[in-house]
Parts: sequence; C-alpha cells; structure tokens
Amino acid sequence: MDDVPTTIAPAQGKLGVLLPGMGAVSTTLIAGVELVKKGLGRPIGSLTQYGTLRVGKPTDTCQVPIKDYVPLANLDDLVFGGWDIFPDNCYEAALHAGVIEPQRLEAVREELTALTPWKAVFDQQYVRRLSGPHVKTGKTKYDLAMQVREDIEGFRKQHDVTRLVMLWCGSTEIFLEPESVHATLHRFEAGLKDNHPAITPNMIYAYAALMEGVPFGNGAPNLAVEISALQELAHENGVPICGKDFKTGQTLMKTILAPGLKARTLGLHGWFSTNILGNRDGDVLHDPASFKTKEQSKLSVLDHILQPEVYPDLYGDYEHQVHIHYYKTRGDDKEGWDNIDIFGWLDYPMQIKLNFLCRDSILAAPVALDLVLFLDLAKRNGLRGIQDWLSFYFKSPICSPHTSPEHDLFVQLATLEDTLRSLHSLRDKTGSARVVQLFRPATPDSATVRTTTCRPGQATGRYQ
Repeated sequence: MDDVPTTIAPAQGKLGVLLPGMGAVSTTLIAGVELVKKGLGRPIGSLTQYGTLRVGKPTDTCQVPIKDYVPLANLDDLVFGGWDIFPDNCYEAALHAGVIEPQRLEAVREELTALTPWKAVFDQQYVRRLSGPHVKTGKTKYDLAMQVREDIEGFRKQHDVTRLVMLWCGSTEIFLEPESVHATLHRFEAGLKDNHPAITPNMIYAYAALMEGVPFGNGAPNLAVEISALQELAHENGVPICGKDFKTGQTLMKTILAPGLKARTLGLHGWFSTNILGNRDGDVLHDPASFKTKEQSKLSVLDHILQPEVYPDLYGDYEHQVHIHYYKTRGDDKEGWDNIDIFGWLDYPMQIKLNFLCRDSILAAPVALDLVLFLDLAKRNGLRGIQDWLSFYFKSPICSPHTSPEHDLFVQLATLEDTLRSLHSLRDKTGSARVVQLFRPATPDSATVRTTTCRPGQATGRYQ
C-alpha cells in the first residue's frame, strides 16, 4: 500500500458494484443488500456494518462503529451490475443458486429481476467444467477487454454513479504460473492482442477495470492482479487492488485455530482437511486443474502462521492434506471436516476434531460487501496498488513487494484496524474526554462532522 493521505474524502453519490460471475456469491450479496435496505434482514458477518474500533490511548475503552469512524458508502447508495455466461437475470440466478429461500427472495424480486448480466468474457479451457451461451466474441483478447470497458462506461452513464468497484466472483480458473507476458504492462498488452494463452478471463476483467480507474479485488485463488503487469497499471492509474480467494469456511477456521496452537506452543503432527460442496464452485473444483489452484491457496496458510523454520521442534515435520469433493446433493451448504493431531507436554499426543457445517455464500457475501466498501474508501483516499491491509479477507493474500503475506487472522485484523486509524484523526478536547470526529457526506466538496464523547472506562455505540 502506498503512502497514507492526510485528508479523508466523503462518500458522495452512488457507488457502482461490478461483479464478474453472477452465481451464488454475487446473487447472495445483491439479494442480501436489497433485503437489508428494506429492513428484512441484517448484514451479520460484515465488519463494516457491525465492527467497532477502540480509539484513543491503549488504556481507553472507547469503542466506535467502523461505519461511523471512516466515511464508508451507505448501502442505499450501492448499485449493482455484472457479467455471466448465462443470460438469467439476478432473480432467476438466485433461485438457481438456492442459497436464499424463494419466499424470502420474493420481497426483492423487482430489484433482482431488473438486473440482467452482460455477456461474459469466458473460455472453457480455463474453467473446464462450465459452459454457457452468454459469452462475448472478439478477434482478440484485447477486443474483449475493450468490450468490458464499454460495459463499464455504459453502466456508469446509465446509473449516474460517481464511483465504481469491481470484485471477481467468478469460478476458479486452472492453475497457472507467472510467465514473461505477465512481467510488464507493455508485454501484457501485446499478449492481449496476440491472444496469449497465459492471459485468462480474470486478467482481462482486471485489466479493463484498472484502465477505467476502477478498484479491483479477486475473490478466486487463480492468478490475476498479483502479476507485475497489472500492478504496474494499478500504480500508473492510481487504483487500489487486492486478493486473492475469499476466506470463508475451512481456511477461516485454520486462521483462527493455528494462531492459538502457536501461542500456546503446542506441537503439530498433522492436519487433515476435507470438504464436501455441491454448488457451481464445487463442480468447477472437481476438475484437477482448477482444484490445484484452490489447493495451493489452502495449503499455504499453515506454514505462514506456524513458521516451522522458527519452531522446528513444534512444526518442522507436520503433514498437511486438503481435499474437496463435489457432492451435488449438499448444494451451497458446505461441510468441512478437520482432524488435527497435536502434541503437548512430554510429547503426549492429542487430537482436535472439527466439523464445520457452514453456508458457503452466506459467509462470502459479507466479505464481498466489506471489500467493496473498503476498496472504495481506499480509492477516495488516493491509495493505489496492493492493499495489504485487506489481507484479513483472503485465503492467499497478495502483498506488496519485499514483504511476506500474513495469514494470522488476528494480526490481519490489527493491521486493518491500524490502517483505518491512520485514515482518521483524533482530537483531544479535554484531559478527561476524547472526541471522535465522525465524517458524513454533506456537499461534494466537504464532509460534515459529528462528535461523540467517550470517557475513560466507557464503551459506547451511541452518539450525541
């Protein structure tokens, strides 16, 4: 992440949210936001909506809601658009995904039906178990990127949005290593025009977004904005980027449990993980090439947290396995099983058994919402390039050059909170009270200020 600005910009006007892939995650996000707008649901799991920050000195206990601490876009100002290989509108796609019950979707049917996806950039060689008729055609990949740019510009004008964010919610593409075509922007653009096979649809969307000055986040584990060419473009155009792979189910549990084992210096012999999943993502991951992409993302977590090179006696020789099985009957209700073989005092063995019956898209939707709001915040404050502070949301977070990815959930959260504090100034009014400046949009050129007083020993969520 580049240098932090000294001023904070208001969230003025509508925020367009662009989603490549109108599957279970996207439709759950959109339907959820529309339900929340009508007071028919709560955005549980969203840090931007329910999280708080401790402000003041380390000894203070004043807690301020994040959404009041920094100027985030209001949910009422979000406008959605997207692409998909199927022409179904968002309501039809949500019914097919089966995450939210039809009777509950009925309350937002009008809003969802109005959202029809654009034709997608898609090539089955990168996602082998999917095919669909709603696909863009063009002579070159550069032509396809220009078509995506036209979609973005058309959406901007149609909905009169002042800002945009793009979040990849498409399927996992096959595993690829960086190649020379990814090394510089010049080579990448030449590769687009030459239809280079190492340039995937995900990269095409990212390129189009960055060319339009739109922040981009990658919710899948495949290669995208971590390539040098797109990072170069992000810096040139002043655009924040982040990724990759939404951290939701089993890996979320690992980033919670593994730091606890390390904190107590309990040793690890092995960690066996398996999943069953029946939605489109599960079907895609049934292909070994796509699964390898996901496997690399999942396997990287433990080594980074446990640091076997630092603690060889405890973590120098553990076995880590990850398996995913497509089980159509389960749908979006993912089940993760973990067997964790640990050892303690005098090397006596112990075991932890974890069975996490979760809802994949229900966990992913608040992650997607937070990323949209935080990427917009970053763009309005002049941040560009990789946003390390958003690693909290990813299984395999990309990080700035010459730094290592952080996987410990609690370290990630502390980094995120510190970044929000750095985007905000506190002013002391008296020795016994701390006044928190709460910014809200007023005019295009200014932000109004509300204040609340937190006295020592007081935690509050109310403002006067």
